[in-house]
Amino acid sequence: MQLIPVILSGGSGTRLWPLSRSAFPKQFLPLAGDRSMLLQTMDRLQGVTALAAPIVVCNERHRFLVAEQLQQGAISGADILLEPVGRNTAPALVAAAHAAQQRGGDPVLLVLPADHLIQDVAAFQHALTIAVEAAEAGGLVTFGVVPQRPETGYGYIRTAATDDEAGARAVAAFVEKPDLATAEHYLERGDYYWNSGMFLFRASRYLEELAQHAPQLLAQASSAWEQRREDMDFVRLDATAFSHCPSDSIDYALMEKTAAAVMVPLQAGWSDIGSWSALLDIARRSDEDNVVIGDVITHDTHGSYIRAEERLVATVGVRDHVVVETKDAILVAHRDRVQDVKQIVAQLQAQGRDESDFHRRVFRPWGWFEGIARAERFQVKHIMVKPGARLSLQMHHHRAEHWIVVSGTARVTCGDQSRLLSEDQSTYIPLGTPHRLENPGVIPLELIEVQSGSYLGEDDIVRYEDLYGRSNE
Repeated sequence: MQLIPVILSGGSGTRLWPLSRSAFPKQFLPLAGDRSMLLQTMDRLQGVTALAAPIVVCNERHRFLVAEQLQQGAISGADILLEPVGRNTAPALVAAAHAAQQRGGDPVLLVLPADHLIQDVAAFQHALTIAVEAAEAGGLVTFGVVPQRPETGYGYIRTAATDDEAGARAVAAFVEKPDLATAEHYLERGDYYWNSGMFLFRASRYLEELAQHAPQLLAQASSAWEQRREDMDFVRLDATAFSHCPSDSIDYALMEKTAAAVMVPLQAGWSDIGSWSALLDIARRSDEDNVVIGDVITHDTHGSYIRAEERLVATVGVRDHVVVETKDAILVAHRDRVQDVKQIVAQLQAQGRDESDFHRRVFRPWGWFEGIARAERFQVKHIMVKPGARLSLQMHHHRAEHWIVVSGTARVTCGDQSRLLSEDQSTYIPLGTPHRLENPGVIPLELIEVQSGSYLGEDDIVRYEDLYGRSNE
């Protein structure tokens, strides 16, 4: 048997703003440890028998983040499937099933969201062993988390009676998120479990059951796979075919309808890290019942989550609040209202503000840039280019640029001229001139860029040639 992890990495994590943003969402952040949520998802599979390289499904915008994090985690041989548009989990898993079958045989797929936390890895792997046995017998397995409280933020799974408390059991029903009174009733009954969003089944069984219960979805998603194209280390699903897929979750498209659904109970310290209060619940607290991260000073502060990323944060007389500081934004919210952080993100988007999407430091496949100052007709950036990397050959219609090298060596192409710049040297790129920046050295290249012009948006880029296969994104 071959076990292939299928990592779903398409979320935006808006409830964890301002740390999680659409261009760099929570699955790529070290929210509960030193490793990102994506890498922790793979870490908890260490030691599992017959484990193969993962299949990661993500949107095109995050492809280089996924590739870089897999490289950092020394995870080789992964297939990275790019969704041209979001169509929920069921179509994504059709593509993953085809990709798995392309490797040969009829592998078992372990479907894991990239942004969940599991604290008891041994308990998780024990449940996985039970689930594999059920999948090999033809079952479509989901993991039901043993509820610890009457939770209104999760869907539930009701199971059929069984004499084996630890083993797989038939699914009686999937239930939507309840109100508090109903959730309390579920907790008292004992046969309701939180829907974790994790699944396990043979690739062939998933496709067979979809053919019966969601044939149109299967046909469209399969067509997107068949018309795929390879782009560097990525597999691009066909945009036209995939965009015509129904946008359905695996729960709705299949698990609620099939007679083959079974559930394995999971009691392993699971959390979907769906809000700041979830991080408050799982982290170690101080004597004042606070979770404090970064440069924080508190006085008469209790029951709060306080996180400082860049500056000193001080609180006085704060009760049951979440305070999160980043370079360009500060969130202050009552811990009982953190689900409404998404409303702040919606307001930022409606106002066309970059803070909903980007941090001040924006990552690119060649390195990163960070805004330092900005006014009506100029802005200043700090740029880092990785050794051996280079930016696209590009031109701007509305701005000129000055580059000053701080450290490392830069190869600068400007028009038909090419030259090397070292520390403390500078150059000027006139408006409308094709140009390129490259790091030919073995240490990071850092420089200061001063832009001036009538329009300074990131979309004022005409790319003529790009090492990373990007068009004018």
